[in-house]
Amino acid sequence: MAAPTNSQRARTVQEMVTSVSPAQVLNEAKSFFSRQNGVYSAFVEQEGPSYIALRGQGGEEIVIGTAPGDGGTRVTASTYLFDQQIARFLSSLPPGKSVPTPQPTTA
Repeated sequence: MAAPTNSQRARTVQEMVTSVSPAQVLNEAKSFFSRQNGVYSAFVEQEGPSYIALRGQGGEEIVIGTAPGDGGTRVTASTYLFDQQIARFLSSLPPGKSVPTPQPTTA
């Protein structure tokens, strides 16, 4: 009998590509998480040009990183308990441009 998969572990890292700049993503994250209610709010603990680390209720950490990618800015977010809030944040960002998959050529 196979061991059950840990669905929580599979959801601790979420990614997307957005059309906004890395700086805009980080500013949006600060705004989004600071205006959440009660136990779901989080505030800046560390930041740099391409990442932000937020600290929430009970010491919960949210880390959001950005990097240039095909079609826009690649955003990666990680947490253990704030999965749903990260999903909401990422869905609030506009999607990146669709990049066509190269097709093989025949000679």
